[in-house]
Amino acid sequence: MAPGGGICKEVCESRSAYADYDVPTANLELRSSPFRKATTGVGGKHGMPSTSGVHELLECPVCMDLMHPPIHQCPNGHTLCSNCKARVHNCCPTCRYELGNIRCLALEKIAESLELPCRYQIFGCHDIFPYYSKLKHEQNCQFRPYSCPYAGAECSVTGDIPLLVMHLKDDHKVDMHDGCTFNHRYVKSNPQEVENATWMLTVFNCFGRQFCLHFEAFHLGMAPVYMAFLRFMGDENEARKFSYSLEVGGYGRKLIWQGVPRSIRDSHKMVRDSQDGLIIQRKLALFFSGGERQQLKLKVAGRIWKEQ
Repeated sequence: MAPGGGICKEVCESRSAYADYDVPTANLELRSSPFRKATTGVGGKHGMPSTSGVHELLECPVCMDLMHPPIHQCPNGHTLCSNCKARVHNCCPTCRYELGNIRCLALEKIAESLELPCRYQIFGCHDIFPYYSKLKHEQNCQFRPYSCPYAGAECSVTGDIPLLVMHLKDDHKVDMHDGCTFNHRYVKSNPQEVENATWMLTVFNCFGRQFCLHFEAFHLGMAPVYMAFLRFMGDENEARKFSYSLEVGGYGRKLIWQGVPRSIRDSHKMVRDSQDGLIIQRKLALFFSGGERQQLKLKVAGRIWKEQ
């Protein structure tokens, strides 16, 4: 028996028992990545990715992700990450001895000497980073996958822009339009639908890029409102290169909004809650619709242009 160790009273589950946890796939991406040459990039160091195999020692045996301090070990020297230590109830998944609170300081020190490629290398990021800087970079890497911008359901699909465009068209049946100007008419004749109106987004191909037009109903405090806004399918720094305007009106009245499209890095809810778009009070929207104000007939016109 190892000094200070004791066999866990409960039998530890095998590694496959933890397959249901959502864990990063950094190591799988790293091993399968075609980019293995020395590179120089903004924010990363010039050099070769570590090929000595030392980084494999830093794989957690439970989640298979790279470990960061604190790295824990059992009395027999088997290591695992701090997140999985709680998952296995302080029981070593390799030898079943109690883990205790032993830190593997030697392995933490070795990690400081490693340089590894970004996990999003296969998407175009060729930078090399010190081991402990890699995770921070990946949280904001411009090449990290985008989340599906569809707001009508909790969609978990992620990927690059071409993949998401096809996903929106094929899976969500989103309308696709070419051009930088548009006129959309939103019609709801059922009073209940007027109160709870939601619409599928529309995607516009303009200047070789894609823009998502959202229009929906929600409550701003206690007041029922409609809101229209545009999101850019790309990063924020690219979104700032464009501007757009939205216009709605009727009976000699007109509301106009001009702004900068938000990146789809910002969630649909974040943009809506920030009120960064054209907001129309429901009473005014029904006034624009005419009739007995029991149905919604709004025409939203818009234009997208590129700033010089």
